[in-house]
Amino acid sequence: MMTARRMSIGSRFAVDSGLLLLENYKVDAAIFTSRHGELEKTGRILHNLANEEPVSPTEFSMSVHNTAAGWLTITGKKPLPVTSLAAGHDSFQQGILEAQSMLSAGASRVMLVDFDGQIPAIYNESVNSEFLPYAVAIILTAGNTLQCERVSMPGEHQIVPLAQSLQFLRGYLSSSPSFEVNAGNRHGWQWSRDMQCENLN
Repeated sequence: MMTARRMSIGSRFAVDSGLLLLENYKVDAAIFTSRHGELEKTGRILHNLANEEPVSPTEFSMSVHNTAAGWLTITGKKPLPVTSLAAGHDSFQQGILEAQSMLSAGASRVMLVDFDGQIPAIYNESVNSEFLPYAVAIILTAGNTLQCERVSMPGEHQIVPLAQSLQFLRGYLSSSPSFEVNAGNRHGWQWSRDMQCENLN
């Protein structure tokens, strides 16, 4: 409980999701992706600095982008190789590419955790926080079940209604043999799958 109280809501969701998978699967590495990371904590830090108020050392140390990844290895007692990525709307898909490179290099299973937490009110005009906070954790293995290619989406910058991992999860759990994940910046990702196989848990 002490550990959970020190985490932001987003990190708590991410760590809980990751720990649930680690109870059932042995993984060789973990990847954490997040568009905003610890914006909840950094927002408070920036507010304190702007008002010339003291900054909590604990809050400062927990404000880095790989906080959730660190908490997972500590609380789960799993000394895993861990990567933390941020690529805007495209963070989840870049995590998929990172996982693919790890699997190609010999990893058997890679856990990918995509998450975001609460967004400070000052960012409401620029961030769609309707579906925040959330966390999605999946195990990826090498195979031919899923294929993905980048597709162009003509037009102006598009508003992404759901985080990429939630779009992916909705598509994957549907009965459709193909689905699209929007990146919001004039391109998207077209996914297709072999309905005979299962390589995603």
